[in-house]
Amino acid sequence: MPSPRRKISLKPRKKPSQSRAAETVAAILEAAARILERGGLPAYNTNAVAERAGVSVGSLYQYFPNKDALTAALIERETATLLADLAAVPEQASYVDGVVALVRAATAHQLHRPALARLLDFEERRLPMRDRDLQVDRAAQTCVLALLRRPDAPVSVGDGTTEAEILALDTIAIVRSLVDAAGERGETEAAPLQRRVLHAVFGYLGQPRAADMIAKTRKRKDSLHSAR
Repeated sequence: MPSPRRKISLKPRKKPSQSRAAETVAAILEAAARILERGGLPAYNTNAVAERAGVSVGSLYQYFPNKDALTAALIERETATLLADLAAVPEQASYVDGVVALVRAATAHQLHRPALARLLDFEERRLPMRDRDLQVDRAAQTCVLALLRRPDAPVSVGDGTTEAEILALDTIAIVRSLVDAAGERGETEAAPLQRRVLHAVFGYLGQPRAADMIAKTRKRKDSLHSAR
């Protein structure tokens, strides 16, 4: 009877506590990213990463017990930027600005370093990183829910949560499917993709309420008139 497969740890062995150690870890992660971008998964191993980072493989193993742990840390690094961009979405001035910021965050995550993003998407599906996926999903859902409750949003969700949550999940699915498909096709231009995704999102949720937009325009004009 075959022995059970040992579970591989994705946790780093230790976190850098000093600036020099942090620089070493940053160099290792960037070396891993560049090898994946230029050579793909066949060229990706801990010896190659250590050599490119200018450290010994022993130094690499001080922080990462295996290649999968290194990959997981690289995924965490790339996802942190996305989470920061999503956190800024509810702070936008209007529903439209928020939707634009949401779409820009998603496309930037995929197209900033497209070759790396495609490979990390593949690796993330292979590795047991469900908690990370849920964290991103929750952050995106929070963003969309905040936008849908704006007074200039095209739909009225009130205080209830069921309808709003469904609309938010649908919106996230639209954005993700279009952005992921563009990444798989090898697209590298952000602007055309952003236009297509915005068209799809506004087509599903609708444009801002006309009455609200007119009221806002009048308010701006009144403010300008008073200032004069």
